[in-house]
Amino acid sequence: MPTYKRFADLPVWQSAAQLFERCDELLTTAPRELRSSVRDQLERAVLSISNNIAEGFGRGTTSELLAFIYIARGSADEVTSMLLLLARRPWIANYKSQITNMLELAESCSRQLRAWADALQNSPIAGQRHLNQKSRTGYQRQQSREEGASKFQSMLAQTLPPGHPARPREAPNP
Repeated sequence: MPTYKRFADLPVWQSAAQLFERCDELLTTAPRELRSSVRDQLERAVLSISNNIAEGFGRGTTSELLAFIYIARGSADEVTSMLLLLARRPWIANYKSQITNMLELAESCSRQLRAWADALQNSPIAGQRHLNQKSRTGYQRQQSREEGASKFQSMLAQTLPPGHPARPREAPNP
């Protein structure tokens, strides 16, 4: 998994920025029927995605980052809901392709954020703020122990008699 030094390099932030650009294009060309309150809410929700990614990225702990990822994901789902509702309006027919494209981007952001949250929840790292030489050394030792245990188990399995259920099967020779 790549390590990102800036939030703006994250693929999900790039998708959110692209969604904002598409939203801005729609809102500047949309008909008057699109009430200002709907415009404002859509713009706030779409900005919330990228801004919460950025804020969470800068917080320094995995738990804080996760909280902001979930807020960003909620905003992506809010944008999706608003776009689905707009698509139901008859006067928006001329903007159908723009709305479809924005829906795909909003749903992509939501999926990316969910995958990122899943990866973080299963990570033993508590976040940048918690990284110091002692924690790095401990993490490296743990990784080394796990690798050593895996190698030992593999070597041990090789000593079992052929046909034993715990012995790894050898690939047939062609």
